[in-house]
Amino acid sequence: MAKKKRPTDINQKAKLTVDITRGEAQDTLKQKHAVKAAASALGKKGGLKRGPGCAKSLSAKRRPEIVKKEA
Repeated sequence: MAKKKRPTDINQKAKLTVDITRGEAQDTLKQKHAVKAAASALGKKGGLKRGPGCAKSLSAKRRPEIVKKEA
């Protein structure tokens, strides 16, 4: 999939802006941000599930060892 970059020429940028405003062209940057936000939300959701699960599976002796090692 080839990346579409915005034009560097001022006149071409102005034309693209007008086209996006009128709805004749799609803004590819907004689509990229939406995809990144969705992926970030999924990753965060998995992290929130895994952390407490790992903590429950550790023994009472092992938890302080890990905390000391990280600090």
